[in-house]
Amino acid sequence: MSHHPDSTRLNKAISDSGYCSRRQADTLIEQGRVTLNGEKVSLGDRAMPNDEIRVDGKLITENDTLVYIALNKPVGITCTTDQRVDGNVVDFIGHKERIFHVGRLDKPSEGLLLMTNDGDIVNKILRAGNKHEKEYIVKVDRPITKDFIKKMANGVPLHELETTTKKCEVEQLSRFVFRIILIQGLNRQIRRMCDYFGYEVVELKRTRIMNIELGNLPIGKWRDLTPKEVKGLQNAVSDSDNSSYVDKVEKKQAGARRRRGRN
Repeated sequence: MSHHPDSTRLNKAISDSGYCSRRQADTLIEQGRVTLNGEKVSLGDRAMPNDEIRVDGKLITENDTLVYIALNKPVGITCTTDQRVDGNVVDFIGHKERIFHVGRLDKPSEGLLLMTNDGDIVNKILRAGNKHEKEYIVKVDRPITKDFIKKMANGVPLHELETTTKKCEVEQLSRFVFRIILIQGLNRQIRRMCDYFGYEVVELKRTRIMNIELGNLPIGKWRDLTPKEVKGLQNAVSDSDNSSYVDKVEKKQAGARRRRGRN
């Protein structure tokens, strides 16, 4: 199907405005919270430059000021832009710009969380195949063994997710504490990995995302990224696949429809 050359996918238009990431925009569309010129929309719909896009009745306008923030997220804060959720990260920061989180950090976890209104860079970072490093310091409930470290590094079967984790770098720091560097972002990945070997995570702190370090940023505080850090992020994702999540979903759905049609 051909499209008008000036049209843009609706999820990209919402993301480019700084309202949320493309993946979050897809969810808003599926929930029926997005309108285009007063009409409800569907995944894959497109918008023209002068079209009126609203989320929950609020007009979405083009964003001119790009914001990049590093937050030391405390335990108990939820990574969601839904301000109906108590303790959501957007209200916690209280920034004047509409910003959203890059990836997630579990409510019981703390540490580095990137937030921005640059939907393009978020979409690139979140691409599953980009293999961007994230570093964590983890404390568990019983003494760590060399065998545990070796097996964690070699990949752990997570049956509930029907996958095995990719090989990663793991280093023991003390009797109960280790460092781990992941290139995946599976749901509660580190906790699930530890649980597989009978360990319970007591504390989990993210200390690095790609070139961005948590450093000595106090817990609960945030800072703007430096121009050098922003440039490093942009360089790291410059060759990333910038197709959105919904593009891939729609291709799979179209393939499934074709297969059903042949049966």
